[in-house]
Amino acid sequence: MGHGWEGAVLKLLRAKDFKLTVTGAEQVAPHYRRVSFTDGGLLAEVGVHPTMWVRLWFEHDGKPHQRGYTLVDPDPAAGTFDIEFALHNGTASNWSEQARPGDTIAATVYGTAFTRPDPAPDRLLLVGDAASLPAINSLLDAFPDTPATIWFETANDDTLPFRTRDGHDLHLVPRGDGTALETAVRADLPALVSPSTYLWITCDARTTRALTALARKELGIPKDRFHAMAYWRP
Repeated sequence: MGHGWEGAVLKLLRAKDFKLTVTGAEQVAPHYRRVSFTDGGLLAEVGVHPTMWVRLWFEHDGKPHQRGYTLVDPDPAAGTFDIEFALHNGTASNWSEQARPGDTIAATVYGTAFTRPDPAPDRLLLVGDAASLPAINSLLDAFPDTPATIWFETANDDTLPFRTRDGHDLHLVPRGDGTALETAVRADLPALVSPSTYLWITCDARTTRALTALARKELGIPKDRFHAMAYWRP
């Protein structure tokens, strides 16, 4: 199966394509699954950075369907990494539940990047949910000695694999009507922002837009001291 018009555009933009092979899978929680892959040469060719993500290609009703996923524990020497899936009723989620060793899937690398803040942050301010947990964890690993405050929206009672440790303040926010995460961050963020903090916002599209406006217009955080990207749409 080809990648349709999206694949054609990515090809024109010189995106790089690879074939991943499943080596195993683990049900981390009832609604959270980790699938392990060999990388088909991906890491050796493009390198690794915190929050690195790839586009995986699935088939849905005979048409190509792509979604972005953050790499978990990429190992360039071994040519391996994991990908974690927040489970729900959807094409990618269903694929992950059925994946078995030896299965293959196409992946495209384009658009992923990370610039380390300079000067280094004295505190990380991280906002996300199950879709962005791998990116959040990669930031905690990349800055192991940096204090962090994390606002994390929860949709169920799953015990997820947070890589928090001493110096990390984790605030779990039940999803409710979908506005609770924004309300919690609005209440806490102004007192925590300083010229040396770094803010990372990766949640649903509506909340990401609202908190981006808070960061830029109300708090005046410079563009190089925060990152915002919607990871999913309701």
